[in-house]
Amino acid sequence: MCACIVLQVLAVSASAQSGGVVAGVVADETGGVLPGVVVEIESAGVVLTAVTGGVGAYRINDVPAGPATVTFRLVNFSTARQEVTVASGATRTVDATLTLSLTADVVVTGTRTFRNIADLENPAENLVRIASAASVGAITAQQLEARPIMRPGEVLEAVPGLIVSQHSGEGKANQYYLRGFNLDHGSDFATTLAGVPLNVPAAAHFHGYSDSNVIIPELVSGVQYKKGPYFAEDGDFSAAGSANINYVNVLDRPLLTISGGGQGWGRVFGAASPRVGGGNLLVALDLSRNDGPWVNPDDLRKANGVVRYSQGDTRNGFSITGMGYTADWNATDQVPVRAVESGLITRFGAIDPTDIGRTYRHSIAFDGLRSTGDSAVRVTAYGLRYGLNLIQNFTYFLANPVDGDQFEQEDRRTAVGGKATYRRLGHFLGRPVESMVGVQLRHDNAGTIGLYDTVRQRRTNTIRDDILKQTSGGLFAQSEIEWSPVVRTTVGLRGDLYGYEVTALDPRNSGDGSDGIVSPKLSVVLGPWQDTEFYVNWGHGFHSNDVRGATLTVDPRTGLPVETLTPLVTARGAEVGMRTVKIRGLQSTVALWYLGFDSELLFIGDSGITEANRPSRRYGLEWANYVRLNSWMTGEVDMSFTNARFTDPDPAGAYIPGALNRVIAGAVTVEPARRIFGSIRVRHFGPRALVEDNSVQSASTTIWNAELGITLNEQLRISIEGFNLFDSKVADIDYFYASRLPGEPLYGVEDIHTHPSIPRAARVSLQVAF
Repeated sequence: MCACIVLQVLAVSASAQSGGVVAGVVADETGGVLPGVVVEIESAGVVLTAVTGGVGAYRINDVPAGPATVTFRLVNFSTARQEVTVASGATRTVDATLTLSLTADVVVTGTRTFRNIADLENPAENLVRIASAASVGAITAQQLEARPIMRPGEVLEAVPGLIVSQHSGEGKANQYYLRGFNLDHGSDFATTLAGVPLNVPAAAHFHGYSDSNVIIPELVSGVQYKKGPYFAEDGDFSAAGSANINYVNVLDRPLLTISGGGQGWGRVFGAASPRVGGGNLLVALDLSRNDGPWVNPDDLRKANGVVRYSQGDTRNGFSITGMGYTADWNATDQVPVRAVESGLITRFGAIDPTDIGRTYRHSIAFDGLRSTGDSAVRVTAYGLRYGLNLIQNFTYFLANPVDGDQFEQEDRRTAVGGKATYRRLGHFLGRPVESMVGVQLRHDNAGTIGLYDTVRQRRTNTIRDDILKQTSGGLFAQSEIEWSPVVRTTVGLRGDLYGYEVTALDPRNSGDGSDGIVSPKLSVVLGPWQDTEFYVNWGHGFHSNDVRGATLTVDPRTGLPVETLTPLVTARGAEVGMRTVKIRGLQSTVALWYLGFDSELLFIGDSGITEANRPSRRYGLEWANYVRLNSWMTGEVDMSFTNARFTDPDPAGAYIPGALNRVIAGAVTVEPARRIFGSIRVRHFGPRALVEDNSVQSASTTIWNAELGITLNEQLRISIEGFNLFDSKVADIDYFYASRLPGEPLYGVEDIHTHPSIPRAARVSLQVAF
């Protein structure tokens, strides 16, 4: 008996002496060390683990000699895996760099927090868990820095396949196009800025109204985007996609930028982030004006401010952010082509020069992230005060041949909400798993959602004057399991519940109610093989509608019965794709996708009634490419092709009006790290049907923009932005409908109504860094 024990001890001792040591340091892509990383070594059937300490270091003793696989895992980061050989009695150094996953929860960010994986020294090591779909990505601050930006919303055009345009004055929310959707002002694309959602439910002008004019481009640290209904944490407005716009917490140096240019453009921007009480206080102010090329000038006046206090880093920290925005402008809306061709007005003229708009948006948000070795908790809470007045006239003298068809929409509301997520690393059936559970809440209290007839800005009749209370809540969970080094699955489930109470001017349109929906999700990731991963995604989401349409029983103008709508309608999506970094310096993604709706009922804010749209399906192909040509030059080429059709048999036709069939964008950029820097970019979107039978089409639009700059010294930089370099006479947007000009038949004339792209323009900026 004693002899057996002695032999066992000697055997264990001999095994230990024949082993080696594996040690190293784990850091993020900015060079910051990462504590809490789970390090796992598998060798000769033995699995050994350790966790990095406060300086990101780890050490594992008694590793069997021979080949070994070292895996590094951390919540919110990609998984890195290295194949090494361990020598007996020797120490093998294995360092690792982990990259933030493209959907990571981050609170404290700087201009270098997000990196394109193609810019990393060993991008293939960080493919695992960087994303669960080909249509997931992150736009870096570096990519935006040398990008010519005509309007703030064009920050979102960095998302492959997304087009941002305008059909009215520059102070109004932009028009968005993505994956065959004319998203109008944001109905199926969820946008969050610094922790606060931009989409406004049951808005006066349009459900989901998302005003991206509040973005300050110089403060953006990154844009995390997702497309499709495959992600459990994304709820309302995200059927087509979503974007999370992050602001920096710390600037490299205080900045002052003064800009001027043609068409009445002027801007002053200043920002600083001094150290205060163990953290940083970011203060920024953006003042701008713009007339545009219009005969009736935009006369845009805008003020935008941010105050943020933050402490911590990308894994542990918090921020408190206050944002304030106000703007007023003339609404230079679309005009009928016949009025231009007849010489009644120019391309930049107006039929009703008294259209105007004004808005304000004030918010405060808390965002906190707490991470341990194998878990992370993020909590976001916000409060919002919002107002909008739009006075517009799209049909001129069709409904009222004497005084005209001008109308006003008014919105006054407060909103509060928040989101909490808990992520944890663990094991299921012996396999690594990252799980997430969360809750999302929002309550809107709108004291006024009004629609009024007006004559030259004077109210003459009240059509709707509603009071709305709406509460929405969502519970979600998902688990990502690594079944083998080349097979991962993510299973998710989300449940949403809406409650609402509408007090309408006409009591017949008042009421309350609730609706709920459950959305399952599934993703499969295969690889990497040859530095390439493959994705299969499937999921349900939903298209939400203005809840005032759910209580509507009569037309507020005529009193005739109308159709009510279902607040939540199921969306079904699927996608197959791939992401490769096989060619050094190149990240390329390809996605073939499908998205279908049973119904697309719409509440039309311009008329105050419900309009039933038809069931539909969309499918398409996207190909996005980012390439680092050398240490100071990058290139981008993105292509999106879409087929969008209604699916029911209707003699009117199957084409979906306004759906883009292609979007192509490309750029070459010399980064601002060089003394001479700049970028040249092309944006193209193809012709689209304007009516269901495709008998009327818009023309395609192609525009070239560029920026050229020089760094004079460490403090001074001058840049010139050029827009529409070839002065293309194209349109930002086109519609086809009936309107009436003075002297025309009372029933009006059906015509294309267009909002032209601005002609060639230039802006000069002087930036001073202190």
